[in-house]
Amino acid sequence: METESEPYVRLASLRQLHQVMADMNTARSLADTLQSVADGAVGALGYEMAAVNLVRQDGDLVVAAFSGNSAAESLITGRVGSRDSWDRRLNMGEQWGDLVFIPHTEGWVLDDDDVPQWYTDGPAPRFEDEWHPSDRLFAPMYTPGVQGGSSGELLGVISVDRPRNGRRPGAWGREALQMYAFQAAIAISNARLRANMQRALVRLERDQQALRASEESFRQAFEYAPSGMAIAEMGGDQHGRILRTNDALCRLLGRPASAMRRYSFSDLVHPEDIGTLLRTSAEGGRAELRLGRRDGSYVWVSLRNSVVADAADGPRFLLTHVEDIEERKRRELQLAHRASHDSLTGLPNSAELRSRLSSRLCRRQAQPGVLESLDAAYGHPAFDAPTGHGFDFAQGGEAFDGFDHHVHTIAPEDGRDDGTKGLAVLFCDLDGFKSINDRFGHNAGDAVLIEVARRLSRGVRDGDTVARLGGDEFVILADGLGKADAQDLAVRLRNEIIQPIRAEGRAVRVGASFGIGWAHCGMTADEVLKSADERMYVEKRSRPKQHRRAG
Repeated sequence: METESEPYVRLASLRQLHQVMADMNTARSLADTLQSVADGAVGALGYEMAAVNLVRQDGDLVVAAFSGNSAAESLITGRVGSRDSWDRRLNMGEQWGDLVFIPHTEGWVLDDDDVPQWYTDGPAPRFEDEWHPSDRLFAPMYTPGVQGGSSGELLGVISVDRPRNGRRPGAWGREALQMYAFQAAIAISNARLRANMQRALVRLERDQQALRASEESFRQAFEYAPSGMAIAEMGGDQHGRILRTNDALCRLLGRPASAMRRYSFSDLVHPEDIGTLLRTSAEGGRAELRLGRRDGSYVWVSLRNSVVADAADGPRFLLTHVEDIEERKRRELQLAHRASHDSLTGLPNSAELRSRLSSRLCRRQAQPGVLESLDAAYGHPAFDAPTGHGFDFAQGGEAFDGFDHHVHTIAPEDGRDDGTKGLAVLFCDLDGFKSINDRFGHNAGDAVLIEVARRLSRGVRDGDTVARLGGDEFVILADGLGKADAQDLAVRLRNEIIQPIRAEGRAVRVGASFGIGWAHCGMTADEVLKSADERMYVEKRSRPKQHRRAG
């Protein structure tokens, strides 16, 4: 273009410049855009060489594209110049609008800096505006919408060398280069934006593929999990409503998936476990509870909740894992039963008897004379004070604690039946049992004990306790009885026991001696049992030996 005389410029040159700018804006990639900028400076603006120096993220400038000289291109393309060196260049020389021209008279100070350069040889200028081989001309490119190096963000620098007409560019050439740099900055910014968008689209597609793969993996893991899985709503009016279940959960509860969506877990849980379920649902976590089957039965499950959170709206769903633990619970109950029950008769054993008895009794300790003074003040026994509270006196009688929410166990007075109802403790010892073991063997003896246990259990009320203390000794705990009631119960049970028992193919008989003791607060379980045992021996000795066993 500079081959034309100013101000006359051929229309063909303007068309050529327009085409170059169009090529810059339609390049397919950032690299193609940068090369179009360099090629356009040579092909349309009339320079023999042009380089595009692009600002990197660290602020330094790299030679990103070169045009006009293949030897120079291979030498300096990809090389980096520091930002400090470039700032020094752009702040010296002559300012031609946004352009910077450094004449050879000043540029020698830049020969040894780190900016990549290509040196050309040639004769010294013969006239004032002739281009010198060491002259430098730079066209800074700033972010779009900003013209003026003092206020815009530097995007890069177009450096050009050796105009084809051999002269320094005039007003038209300078204006053309400046406008070209401005348009190049727009093209480069747009190319970067397109590249970023393409990368974002690629990442989005990868993320979507990963999401689809993850959703498919979750679906398969959910549907084909060997244990039950469910998704339920969290919050709102439909909190806890089941949205989705897998086949394993449907099989476990005997309910089809379509029916499960009509329920929430609170509809299915055992009434005694509803509190446990609500705590687990609110917090997320693990609980063991019972869920109802379609046939009306319940199954023990381990229920583990995970809160599925939505980044925008907060927690929205509960992912629930339901594991069948019916067999484990059955084993645990069996072990607990074995630990607390007699293996032969199935009755509560000695430890369980003492535990049940102790749970009804509160202890009291006091100095001698303290309880007697309370008895005098409140009436007998001391634990029936008008406050309704029991007292646990510290050693020395200096402090006591109240037993709130405890109904104190009292006993009828000795010597008369005053109508008081208490906790009767019947100690039963079989008469003649040892002779059955000796004559017929231990299998016969075991059969007798099993039948006696059955008859005792059949002869008491629901809620009473029949326990095997050991050997041929049994204990019955019967609450809410008066003295006459307890004696009548002992007579009825003795009459049941003395009936013939089939053992090892023969009929045998045993008798029974009963001692009736009474439990009341302030006693230990062992003291209660000892009292009943002593009364049993008194009763046994008071009866003639021949009447202790019938048959």
